Amino acid sequence: MSNLAVLEGVLERITYANEENGWTVARVDTGRGSGDLLTVVGSLLGAQVGESLRMEGRWGSHAQYGKQFTVENYTTVLPATVQGIRRYLGSGLIKGIGPRIAERIVDHFGADTLDVIEREPKRLVEVPGLGPKRTRLIGAAWEEQKAIKEVMVFLQGVGVSTSIAVRIYKKYADASISVVRNQPYRLAADVWGIGFLTADRIAQAVGIPHDSPERVKAGLQYALSQSTDQGHCFLPEERLIADAVKLLQVDTGLVIDCLGELAADEEGVVREQVPAPDGGDPLTAVYLVPFHRAELSLSAQVLRLLRAGEDRMPAFQDVDWDRALEWLARRTGAELAPEQQAAVRLALTSRVAVLTGGPGCGKSFTVRSVVELARAKKAKVVLAAPTGRAAKRLAELTGAEASTVHRLLELKPGGDAAFDRDRPLDADLVVVDEASMLDLLLANKLVKAVAPGAHLVLVGDVDQLPSVGAGEVLRDLLAGDGPVPRVRLTRIFRQAQQSGVVTNAHRINSGVPPLTTGLTDFFLFAEEETEDAGRLTVDVAARRIPAKFGLDPRRDVQVLAPMHRGPAGAGVLNGLLQQAITPARPDVAEKRFGGRIFRVGDKVTQIRNNYEKGANGVFNGTVGVVTSLQVEEQRLTVRTDEDEEVPYDFDELDELAHAYAVTIHRSQGSEYPAVVIPVTTGAWMMLQRNLLYTAVTRARKLVVLVGSRKAIGQAVRTVSAGRRFTGLDHRLSRG
Repeated sequence: MSNLAVLEGVLERITYANEENGWTVARVDTGRGSGDLLTVVGSLLGAQVGESLRMEGRWGSHAQYGKQFTVENYTTVLPATVQGIRRYLGSGLIKGIGPRIAERIVDHFGADTLDVIEREPKRLVEVPGLGPKRTRLIGAAWEEQKAIKEVMVFLQGVGVSTSIAVRIYKKYADASISVVRNQPYRLAADVWGIGFLTADRIAQAVGIPHDSPERVKAGLQYALSQSTDQGHCFLPEERLIADAVKLLQVDTGLVIDCLGELAADEEGVVREQVPAPDGGDPLTAVYLVPFHRAELSLSAQVLRLLRAGEDRMPAFQDVDWDRALEWLARRTGAELAPEQQAAVRLALTSRVAVLTGGPGCGKSFTVRSVVELARAKKAKVVLAAPTGRAAKRLAELTGAEASTVHRLLELKPGGDAAFDRDRPLDADLVVVDEASMLDLLLANKLVKAVAPGAHLVLVGDVDQLPSVGAGEVLRDLLAGDGPVPRVRLTRIFRQAQQSGVVTNAHRINSGVPPLTTGLTDFFLFAEEETEDAGRLTVDVAARRIPAKFGLDPRRDVQVLAPMHRGPAGAGVLNGLLQQAITPARPDVAEKRFGGRIFRVGDKVTQIRNNYEKGANGVFNGTVGVVTSLQVEEQRLTVRTDEDEEVPYDFDELDELAHAYAVTIHRSQGSEYPAVVIPVTTGAWMMLQRNLLYTAVTRARKLVVLVGSRKAIGQAVRTVSAGRRFTGLDHRLSRG
């Protein structure tokens, strides 16, 4: 390595950083005094603006940027000059020190500043305006920074990116190095954002053998957890073994032996015979333990509610329905259609009922009617929905309070609920809207918390995409002639027939292409090329719709993309929409994190459940707007769509993503005044009827499709082939 050149300089700014592999383009001040900045490229993971770096690498030149330095490896060196120290401290690297405070500290201690912070941090109180509290904070932040650096250096040696290194440090603190060295596969289970593949790379770097049983067992559990991410509750044993052999590149025999060991371990996996989906020979299902427990529990709880001896709303068993419905019509000013009447009676007389149907079929009005009648009989009614937006809509509709399922159950870190079988909800009637979004784990927690004798009404559109999490609970409850009473609303009401959005949703659902001409609320901008369609999508969402319909591009217009990747995917579109709607301006604060830039005014979404944040946790899919960004405090604040101000430390920004464009899967349960949907041949594999149907039904007033007729045709024709592997339907029908 002796032929590597050495370059020293201060990191001035990062112009580009790829979060996944750490490839960075940065500008460095080499201190030659001319004020010229030099471009360096390479893996600069962990380096912070303001730090002095000693880089080893090679000189080269670039057609556009001229002379540049490619970094092979680097170390940070503490700056030695007063000017360097001032910049280093003022860069926001140490919590509690911003540019102004850095100025004061350096004015006071000069070139000895860093020695003082390192050896005698108590002396910081000598600086005008620094009290003991802030002094302590700075001392602690400096120590933590040092400890993180040490862990970082070790982790970079085994090829881990900074953002993940920070997470490992947050999880294990001083034990980080020992866990990584001795139990690297624990990382995949314990640390959000580390999958088996990263853990496996680390394990290889620390010398764990390729065919070690620990590795194979971790790989099997990873393959199962991957399948739950795709919605399956179990995998057939043969498929799991084949997946694991491919993933791990080891002998089938070894995989079979390790699977046997996992099945013998009560925290490992569960093997069970289940009927084949196609009616063939039964298959051996392999479950991760929590999913098996949840499936058994959910089916048992549903049957327990259906068979409950008591009834918390006995008044409806012998009510005069004609009189009740007349009273209701006077109260609401509208008559119920016959199928709606059937649904209302069902909800108020059976302990569990499912109400399903498409847009414009009067689901909402039916729900409102159920709630009105229950309240007239003094029943305690509790309303919930899986997302904040859906809960808000349910509250507006019924005039009663509604909350998210998470808040209703008071879910705690680790996912335990305050309400369960031993401490049920005090409710006679529990109504849950957007029930197609309930995954197996959440549905189990919810149903467990319903008291025996109370009525549970699940309302949703079974033709939409199934839940993001594992399971197809609504579809399983409605499967075949299972034990759960249900009503499907099919009649589209007259006022809804005037809506192009509703008409086209039903056309798509029945396999007919949508009408795209002659409507005032449904348009197609044809564009064959995926890249052009991406650019046009941005123009439509950021400029054309706001200009023509007077809608706010941030609040009222949502871009919904079939996939995350690609030129018309949510990832690329977010970058372009941010430039169009919230561009960089000298007076707008911003913070770069990995490959993203966060600005005040940005529309963002939470991408994991975090039970520690906010008043009762902030959950995956919550959307909000960045309202402030404080560099000194290293904190950014988001006002969520539930009107809560939630602070994020800069090192938590990996929990946020931009939400100008989101994938259709992530938009479930939300409604927007206008949606723009790029439908391109670039997303060919994703184009399915329930995907397009879900996207179109997210719009209240306006839909604009951007893309090719061929791609739209493909989406309308393609019925999602793969049912998910779930056992709930057969457990319910066996009873």
